[in-house]
Amino acid sequence: MKQRTIVITAAAVLIAVFAAAAQWYGSYQAQQAARRASENQQSLVRFHAPSIGNAAARVHIVEFLDPACGTCAAFYPFVKKMMAANPNDIRLSVRYAPFHEGSDEVVKVLEASRKQGKYWQALEALLASQPAWVQNHRANVDMVWPYLARAGLDTQQLRGDSQSAETARLISQDVQDAKTLNVTKTPGYFVNGRPLAPFGYEQLRTLVDEELIATSKG
Repeated sequence: MKQRTIVITAAAVLIAVFAAAAQWYGSYQAQQAARRASENQQSLVRFHAPSIGNAAARVHIVEFLDPACGTCAAFYPFVKKMMAANPNDIRLSVRYAPFHEGSDEVVKVLEASRKQGKYWQALEALLASQPAWVQNHRANVDMVWPYLARAGLDTQQLRGDSQSAETARLISQDVQDAKTLNVTKTPGYFVNGRPLAPFGYEQLRTLVDEELIATSKG
């Protein structure tokens, strides 16, 4: 019995040590990410990034997004809901991080939709139809056209604009910035420059709420 008690106690101590170590490592990673973002503000916010919401909003969410990412599609309505609840206080800017195979071509199409003034319609159409054009984590750009047409976009124009040198340059800048900021998965959120770590719905809501409170004190 005594030996069993010793074993149980030792196991409990080990679990506590591992939990403390994991918490410390998570905190350390968050601090490192925050420092990196602070030192690379230019890489975080670019003038060319699509943005929605009040330009003078107190809280600026920057999202590194892959349109083929299922979690991006799941989080988008959540972010919209937070913005709707704070219509003048939250702004969203989108940057690209096309990590899925084939998604770089879809990102080109999405970026090209801005030429028609229908970026957000295109983004929502792509996220809503994601199961139709993403198979086994691979994006197939040939399957996106009907959904974009239904959203009111001229797909012939999209095909041409998506292959322009300007489109390629802007996307290349986003990809480079994602590397600089060590964004390794999507969606990658920064709220007023603070990275979301650990990741989750409630964690994002908490981070936004903290910034809403902090910026209201002035």
